[in-house]
Amino acid sequence: MRCLLVRVGSKSYSLASYSKITGQMVRTSSSSLSNNPLVTDKAFIDGKWVEARNKVTFEVSDPATGDCLGNVPDMSASDTLKAIDAAKKAQRGWAATPLKERSGMLMRVKQLVDEHSEMLAEIMTLESGKPIAESRGEVKYGNSFFEWFAEEAKRIRGDILLHPIKRDSRYLIVRQPVGVAALITPWNFPLAMITRKAGAALAAGCSVVIKPAEDTPLTALAMAKIVEKAKLPSGVFNVVTCSRSNIEEVGDTLCKSKDVRKLSFTGSTAVGKHLYSLCSSTVKRISLELGGNAPFIVFNSADVDNAIAGAMSSKFRNTGQTCVSTNRIFVQSTIYDTFCSKLSEAVKKLKCGPGIDPTSSLGPLINNRAVIKVKEHVDDAVSRGASVKVGGAPATELGPNFFHPTLITDVPKDALVHRDETFGPMAAVTKFETEEEVIEMANSVDVGLAGYVYSSNAAQIFRVSEALQFGMVGVNEGIISSELAPFGGLKESGIGREGSIYGIEDYLDLKYINLNF
Repeated sequence: MRCLLVRVGSKSYSLASYSKITGQMVRTSSSSLSNNPLVTDKAFIDGKWVEARNKVTFEVSDPATGDCLGNVPDMSASDTLKAIDAAKKAQRGWAATPLKERSGMLMRVKQLVDEHSEMLAEIMTLESGKPIAESRGEVKYGNSFFEWFAEEAKRIRGDILLHPIKRDSRYLIVRQPVGVAALITPWNFPLAMITRKAGAALAAGCSVVIKPAEDTPLTALAMAKIVEKAKLPSGVFNVVTCSRSNIEEVGDTLCKSKDVRKLSFTGSTAVGKHLYSLCSSTVKRISLELGGNAPFIVFNSADVDNAIAGAMSSKFRNTGQTCVSTNRIFVQSTIYDTFCSKLSEAVKKLKCGPGIDPTSSLGPLINNRAVIKVKEHVDDAVSRGASVKVGGAPATELGPNFFHPTLITDVPKDALVHRDETFGPMAAVTKFETEEEVIEMANSVDVGLAGYVYSSNAAQIFRVSEALQFGMVGVNEGIISSELAPFGGLKESGIGREGSIYGIEDYLDLKYINLNF
């Protein structure tokens, strides 16, 4: 592994020298992945650390600097089948493990994540680019799912019904694990999307095969290191890594395998539809958490300062790269100018920089394709009459993957941002007049993951929340995710729910047994 650098303009500095020049507390020893015991260059199959069968690897890079962080196996269909076979062999024993014992193992994973939280956060920041404070927050958030599902493992419920005619007969309703679960996770939350899926699957008694995003495999492998330390049985938790060139081969193998009985995917709507069709060949259980285009509605009666705080947290968290990120801000006319003025001041305070720098509020985007997309959305809105109030351009002085925090106002309803999810640090504000008008604009998209409503009118809150065609609605609140609440969307935003008491249901089959004595 090469020395990690911080790039500023045309110059690059080692983390140590950058700290001296700027006086900023950028930690060097723990930021070097060569010193992090959770970092590995192997995949994890059947309790063993393995190379790809063909020995090929691919590079994982830091989106902030372009530096190589390491190389991991570029696995193919044959490696994936090996992982599926290992999971299948482990499935019966894991499903038969007493609930309290299974719960205890998951709680041990939770405790080990706590103990290694800083190591996990630094891996995540370096390979995904997100600010270190957000990575630390993700470790806590992600670990809440292991704690939650460790507890839920002991609460898998069934029913006994009296026979309507026969006195000595009963109807027994039991829930059993569906079997091997394939989990395909995204790069924007490389730890939490694993724990939210794997926590539920493991608690239900399913063994898992995880295919992490090619941009962020090191976090997934670090989680495998922790699972190994927790001494979960071999084959219960497997991680298959692959490059972009092998994604289709590995994904098709997971979807078409008869031994995989459940697929959970978080990612784009287009890819989700493709996987959905592939899974039909084996009629496997499927959960899809797909794209969004979240409306953020601010009514005249809203507390404007609270709405600004909510918009900032919802829009700019993880540099705007979240599926529940605000994408379309609608502000009622009476408070429109006040809102835009205050939002402009708030956006100006944001600072771009390497995620490992604790003073950075925004890190890089995941790659240059993401930068190009944000610029296209800005240019399209401006071409239709919108005004750029803050930012509006890539932050090329920091590197190719940075984009200045951006605010555009007077965005017309036909702008691209109203049809397509930006997934970047661009806040787009549109004026509206009536409640009916804004509900129609909010619901005009094919997706329906999350929406936000700001108002102090109780009747209006109920009307609008229920009228919005979205699976989750935040009322006077910009951060809505919690392990206690069901996460998922309507329409083309997906199928199923994750987290909460409902999240485990997607990994359980309902069986009816007619008992006649």
